[in-house]
Amino acid sequence: MCYYTAQNVPLAKVEKRFQAKADQPESFLQSDFIVGFEYLNIPVILDTSPAIISTNHHWGLIPSWSKDIDFRKNTLNARIETMDEKASFKNVTSNRCLVIASSFYEWHWNDEKGKSKDKYQIHSAEDELFAMAGIYDTWKNPQTNESYHSFSIVTTVANKQMEYIHNHKKRMPVILKKGDEAAWLDTTNSLQDFAFPYSAAMVGFRV
Repeated sequence: MCYYTAQNVPLAKVEKRFQAKADQPESFLQSDFIVGFEYLNIPVILDTSPAIISTNHHWGLIPSWSKDIDFRKNTLNARIETMDEKASFKNVTSNRCLVIASSFYEWHWNDEKGKSKDKYQIHSAEDELFAMAGIYDTWKNPQTNESYHSFSIVTTVANKQMEYIHNHKKRMPVILKKGDEAAWLDTTNSLQDFAFPYSAAMVGFRV
């Protein structure tokens, strides 16, 4: 799965890389270690506005029908193989976004129960920035009537490299090659076009 990422690249470089402008530069997140369970606003690019970097989408999708905000602890990730069947995601599989990152983290288990683990940081081999596939939704707080924007990172089965690093769950985020970023945002493309062990060039270091 994917619960820890990093986005430590300055805004100017991010805007140049994705040919997009941040909607609220003062809210742009830079961090060497982002914890999914803190539900932070991570920069994303929505299919509806590819020239804008959105800074107000929280990690941990809350479906529009959810009764409360606590639902988000279950939706940091969305399995691409089944998300069109799951109640949490099936209504928003065409709400696609790019989740901007400079790296992500996974743990290699050294024993069957994971009592001993090695932490790995995984980067793109080609660029200091990359995009992971995401889906998003908007929830309205029934008490305040305020809108809350959120997203999930889409995951798939691990490729050979990630099978070794993430040897317990053997999953990985759908890491998009540059040429596939626009294809992911094009909702006429099938989810199944992206549901395979991804071959984007990545490098992992034990940290």
